[in-house]
Amino acid sequence: MRYVLVVLWMLLGSVTPATAQVSIGIGLPGVSIGINLPVYPELVPVPGYPVYYAPQVDANFFFYDGMYWVYQRDNWYASSWYNGPWGFVGPEVVPLFVLRIPVGYYRSPPAYFRGWRSDAPPRWGQHWGNGWEQRRSGWDRWDRRSAPAPAPLPVYQRQYSGDRYPRGAQQQALHNQNYRYQPHDAVVRQHYQQKTVEKGPPPSQRGQQGRPQEPRPKEIQQSGSPPQRGSEDVKRSAQTPAPPQQRGAAGQDQNRQPQPVQREQPRPSQENTPQGGSQERKQGQDSNRDRSERDRGERDRGERDRGERQDRNR
Repeated sequence: MRYVLVVLWMLLGSVTPATAQVSIGIGLPGVSIGINLPVYPELVPVPGYPVYYAPQVDANFFFYDGMYWVYQRDNWYASSWYNGPWGFVGPEVVPLFVLRIPVGYYRSPPAYFRGWRSDAPPRWGQHWGNGWEQRRSGWDRWDRRSAPAPAPLPVYQRQYSGDRYPRGAQQQALHNQNYRYQPHDAVVRQHYQQKTVEKGPPPSQRGQQGRPQEPRPKEIQQSGSPPQRGSEDVKRSAQTPAPPQQRGAAGQDQNRQPQPVQREQPRPSQENTPQGGSQERKQGQDSNRDRSERDRGERDRGERDRGERQDRNR
């Protein structure tokens, strides 16, 4: 039993220094902090602060500079979506206006908040020690007239609840498409830049980084310049013998004597046309009629002459 206690003491001693370390930014998301919001919460501005709080949520839930902030289990967490995943934020980099939120707007204040003024910020120096107080000196003093305006709420997230709540890369894609606000706080900007770097190339291309790119099949054809498919078809069609019917037709064409070239006949004149022939036939008929009439007249005159001669001879 004594040996087991010694081993447990050694394990706890090795874990204690690790938990005492302070993060210098928003940690990787995925931390379970015991908060589950099935729908988008109602957010109300804190008067005089660029911060919203959630009066209907039984947690210390806030919105500042484009991100959600939760104080849970004596730690700060942040996320760009209302139901996480949440990333741990070290006390040394928590934004000033988040630290300045009055005690009265913490819906689930820890026990050590008791006795503190509700209209004043928590006594973080008393809680986190003199070292933190020296590094964040002046955190609770500012010109209230110079406070920035609250960031617009990402109300597009109201349509994503329950089973439709996005995860992973889908959250970042929807956020980039629907929320154009640019943060002013240095810590929040660093978180946005970290998200962009973490997004990186798509999974299908991650294994290809650091590896020379192989040419695509189309590029291989262009660099090697093999015969194109169309030219192969032309050559194949040229080498393929013609069918029997085509060969017989080709032989007949070769044995056939060349035909004499027919000269173009001169176009007939208007006289040789059918209309001119009809006119000639009409003229011929007229001349024949005149000739027959002359012959008839001559016969009549000859008969009269013979009759007169016979009368005289009598």
